[in-house]
Amino acid sequence: MLTRVKSAVLPLKFPYMRPQFLGLSPDEIECSADHIARPILILKETRRLPWATGYAEVINAGKSALNEDQACCEVVVARRRPMSYCPPTPSKTPAAKRRNSLPNGESLGEGFVFHYWALFDGHAGSGTAVAASRLLQHHIACQLQAVIEVLRNAASLPPTILGEEPNVDGPYVQGNTPGPHRTLTRAASLRGAAGTPGSPCSTPPPPRFFTEKKIQHESLVVGAIENAFKEMDAQIEKEKQVYSVTGGCTALAVVYLLGKLYVANAGDSRAIVIRNSEIIPMSTEFTPESERQRLQFLGFMQPHLLGNEFTHLEFPRRVQRKEVGKRMLYRDFTMSGWAYKTIEDEDLKFPLIYGEGKKARVLATIGVTRGLGDHDLKVHDSNIYIKPFLSCCPEVRVYNLTQYEHGADDVLVMGTDGLWDVLSNQEVAEAVTTFLANCDPDDLHRYTMAAQDLVMRARGVLRDRGWRITNERLGSGDDISVFIIPLMYGNRQP
Repeated sequence: MLTRVKSAVLPLKFPYMRPQFLGLSPDEIECSADHIARPILILKETRRLPWATGYAEVINAGKSALNEDQACCEVVVARRRPMSYCPPTPSKTPAAKRRNSLPNGESLGEGFVFHYWALFDGHAGSGTAVAASRLLQHHIACQLQAVIEVLRNAASLPPTILGEEPNVDGPYVQGNTPGPHRTLTRAASLRGAAGTPGSPCSTPPPPRFFTEKKIQHESLVVGAIENAFKEMDAQIEKEKQVYSVTGGCTALAVVYLLGKLYVANAGDSRAIVIRNSEIIPMSTEFTPESERQRLQFLGFMQPHLLGNEFTHLEFPRRVQRKEVGKRMLYRDFTMSGWAYKTIEDEDLKFPLIYGEGKKARVLATIGVTRGLGDHDLKVHDSNIYIKPFLSCCPEVRVYNLTQYEHGADDVLVMGTDGLWDVLSNQEVAEAVTTFLANCDPDDLHRYTMAAQDLVMRARGVLRDRGWRITNERLGSGDDISVFIIPLMYGNRQP
């Protein structure tokens, strides 16, 4: 059970909605929230997304009243302006109008255009997911503003000091003593060599040489995205004081800029590239099990965060009082394997991480370890906050589109965990590849139809024993959202 700090009733900054690009009326949104029929929503025939991207979604089977997934797909301009310019709210220009008035990915006189796709999977309310779907792309644009000129200058490595020319002639030299350079060894310095502190000689010190890391332009984009996630999380925390921003959400965002796809994931959504029937994973799920050592280390270093109710150690099961004094399997943050330890009274506390697979929980409360929001989330019936154990920092992976010539069936598939809980990477790849092979390559709607087919496969069919998929396996009862992005359009960008 998720327990949150009670507060006065606050106004909404962003009302509940479905993705703006679907163009749904209020009546259509209401009809889409049918937990029995679970209609699959897709793009209307008259609408198009950048790169002919396909999208489909379906609501859960009753887990929550609303569809807590959110999605965004836009073409965004990062203009050359001071960082202080960054707007806290999105432009009031309709998304469709912004997309239609922008070129397809080339740099502008004042900035860069980047393509953006994102999925947000909310929990304990849809407020954070809705806010992130409206704002994260603007934080990314804001972070890119500071490095636009550096990114433009592809011929030179980024300078260590912004505004200075990068050093390309060798190691960085401190000091400007004329004449031949003489390297000062540590031993000579300790002996009081000429020019060193304490030396009787007043000769000026020789220049000192420092090696300098060579930072690539790609790393600046990765850093901009990482900082954008942190700024987004900070904005949510700040605005919770004046607005109702419920729950938290995972975030999976893709940015196309200068020939590369940057896939940023914080949570348990997933992205894969399907290229010539080959599967290339583009994200890692962050769960209590995958981040066990990070979480245990935090609990070890800051035991007050455990509230004297939890132990940072992991055991195969709950320790019973009768087992005190016996030797039992355990592991801590230093271990990937298991060992035996003598059980003490301290070990009777509830484990920081408990359960397996989708049932694994942090502090007996939450099943994801990265995402946005959750600032007021507490352990049930206690005063222990969970946010210190949750990270808003994404893992960013890069896919260089220019290294390959992509065909019409080569795609990037993004999906919330409702898809991946019931279908493997291989099943998704086979389904998408088979569907696209049977479509007209010139039909721009084919990717939306492929997304619809994928959601239908994961949702399944309602039978007497619930939603069922292939081989009578249990279908997904979760919200499901899917983007299918054809990669061939990336090869066509300037």
